Amino acid sequence: MPRQSISFSKPNDEWLKNQVENNEYSSKSELVNDLIRQARKQQVQIDWIRAKLEKAENSGFSKDSKEEILAQSKSLLDG
Repeated sequence: MPRQSISFSKPNDEWLKNQVENNEYSSKSELVNDLIRQARKQQVQIDWIRAKLEKAENSGFSKDSKEEILAQSKSLLDG
């Protein structure tokens, strides 16, 4: 696994330490990797929503019902 050296502000470092001390994570690295995974997943969701909005704007109207759109959104958010 590639190693990186990064610096944190004091409040962020304290928060990271507290998460590890409270046994939420085994290390700062594990926590940072989890936060990055969450951000990447969130970006996929944002990109999907943006694409749906652009498609809808370009087509004028969606043929999907509001229930179908909501169900699709929820299934994406649930992973």
